[in-house]
Amino acid sequence: MTTASDPRPTALFNATQPQTWDVLVIGGGASGLGTALEAASRGYRTLLLEAHDYAKGTSSRSTKLVHGGVRYLAQGNVSLVREALHERGLMRRNAPHLVRDQGFVVAAYTWWSAPFYGIGLKMYDLLAGRLSLGHSRYIGAAEALKKIPTLKKAALKGGILYFDGQFDDARMAVTLLRTFENFGGVALNHAPVTGLIRENGKIAGAHFRDEETGQTHTVRARVVVNATGVFVDEIRRMDEPQARPMLSPSQGVHVVVDRRFLPGDSAIMVPRTSDGRVLFAVPWHDHVVIGTTDTPVPQTSEEPRALPEEVDFILKTAAEYMDPAPTRADVLSVYAGLRPLVKAAEGTDTKALSRDHVIRISSGGLITLTGGKWTTYRRMGEDTVNRAAELAGLPKRLSLTPALKLHGATAEPLADHWKVYGTDADRVQALPGADLQLHPALPYTEAEVRWAARFEQARTVEDVLARRLRALLLNARASQEAAPRVAALLAEELGHDKAWERGQVTAYQALASGYLLA
Repeated sequence: MTTASDPRPTALFNATQPQTWDVLVIGGGASGLGTALEAASRGYRTLLLEAHDYAKGTSSRSTKLVHGGVRYLAQGNVSLVREALHERGLMRRNAPHLVRDQGFVVAAYTWWSAPFYGIGLKMYDLLAGRLSLGHSRYIGAAEALKKIPTLKKAALKGGILYFDGQFDDARMAVTLLRTFENFGGVALNHAPVTGLIRENGKIAGAHFRDEETGQTHTVRARVVVNATGVFVDEIRRMDEPQARPMLSPSQGVHVVVDRRFLPGDSAIMVPRTSDGRVLFAVPWHDHVVIGTTDTPVPQTSEEPRALPEEVDFILKTAAEYMDPAPTRADVLSVYAGLRPLVKAAEGTDTKALSRDHVIRISSGGLITLTGGKWTTYRRMGEDTVNRAAELAGLPKRLSLTPALKLHGATAEPLADHWKVYGTDADRVQALPGADLQLHPALPYTEAEVRWAARFEQARTVEDVLARRLRALLLNARASQEAAPRVAALLAEELGHDKAWERGQVTAYQALASGYLLA
């Protein structure tokens, strides 16, 4: 049973009409959505299929930064940093409701560290050029403590203040989805590709399963793009069963704690941890995200889990800079994401692998896009569609996305948790339940669940609490307590029965338990 507010039947009907799409994109994370929007905005008929939900994987589990990559500068990868800083500026301009300027303090506890890191960050400023978010500068100990009152005071010499961008990754994915649909693109989530169509030796489309009905459908396309992140090798093997793996996945873990551990507006950047990485503590939705780690993993997983030693490492490093420092008891949520790092020579440390994106075209014409990071999603899409149009003989058209304002874009100041809706905020607040909070520890309202179901393709309790709203990452236990009400609202919107509600709550409680520290 469906209701008048359920958008899925229309999307499924449009996806499966007898026709040949210009571009079929497999994967609804940053790279897939960026590619799909790039194609649709050029006027190519584009279909996107996502196996689970938009940004279900790595694309909702980032450090929430739009950045050039300070550590890539330290590795000497100037071209990657320059490109990322340029794209950072475009994201800030094109999605001002989702991307904001964020000040970072690099605290100096030795006489040499401030000038040492200050020189590198001046280079960072120069590479940003006219799209700079602000100039770095030295600050004394008093100003550093004013910006971050919880910095350890003992031996503090001062620090460097520099600027990067900060955003909401899953909301950016939803915004790209909405913008894609505005250009006539068709997208389906919970629609895994089960096989590829080959005609005369060339990939000509795909089979997919609608997870809600179990039915399998076939779609045809002039060119197929595999943009499935850490799962690209699975799709590649549908094309070439003997294909060698492209990726060396690496796990990054973050913990989320209360805002009292970072009460100012600035973030902390630790330029070199004991394992040679960069660690951040960043204010986000009135909480604090601290991470990340770099742990090679032997296999990919839909729900990677943080290892106890990764959490201990983050908390131990944070305690070297923060006073008071969070402990395990203070962690409200812990999440893990997998980086799609392209394979390098044997013995290469994953933290030394580049985040450059890679495009490969198989003998059958399957285009695989992988690597990269959120900040460069637009450039990844542009490069991929250039190759796809050439391969499929599509009419050559210029990219519009460098100056394309994304859905809802507005510079109007909105209260924090409504900002992500941009110009849609008034419409969300006009729905029933805008004054009814889902949980006292969370800012979200019942109206937002209805909006997510009607306009953002939310199909499950997880879709709502993990990605349309960020409850799972902000406070996993509170999100568990909100799950029954969310299930009831979704059932009302989408026409499901009580058994569906119960099943959804059970599934969500099990999922969210993995975000709690034992």
